[in-house]
Amino acid sequence: MTQWLLPPDELRAGVQRLGAAISADHPSGLVLVGVLPKSVVFVADLCRAVTVDVEIGFVAVSRYAPGAGRARLLHDLDLDIAGRDVVLAEALVDTGPTISYLLGVLRQRGPRSLAVCALLDRPGRRVLPVEVAWRGFELEAPYVVGYGLDRPNLAGIVVPAPEGEG
Repeated sequence: MTQWLLPPDELRAGVQRLGAAISADHPSGLVLVGVLPKSVVFVADLCRAVTVDVEIGFVAVSRYAPGAGRARLLHDLDLDIAGRDVVLAEALVDTGPTISYLLGVLRQRGPRSLAVCALLDRPGRRVLPVEVAWRGFELEAPYVVGYGLDRPNLAGIVVPAPEGEG
């Protein structure tokens, strides 16, 4: 197996840190919106790390593909977020078009506040600016798996070995 980029204990500590920061910023509670499918593991752990009232919802979106137009909503949120504090939780924020699209969709629903929490963030790859209010870890690695990302059964994050190795 490839070496851990983020071993399970470091990942757990990062999620706990995010939960504490989000709780401090939203003492009256919040709505946590996860992006299906890759944020499920992250949202499950994050909601347990948050120490204030939290309601959870999920959205699914087609990923933005250059040349194929913009992203589109595949599964809509089942909650009313008007007048509420909303945290959009994404496992990995990368180039920006998909998360920007989701922020626009959610902003139209009139939340009191709307901010992004990313477990993993690659700001160096942004093609659209995205403000990440809470960032677990900043990455340079081009491709990672584990903890909900392509190999969800891994408890940490790894950079997979090149084809034919490991």
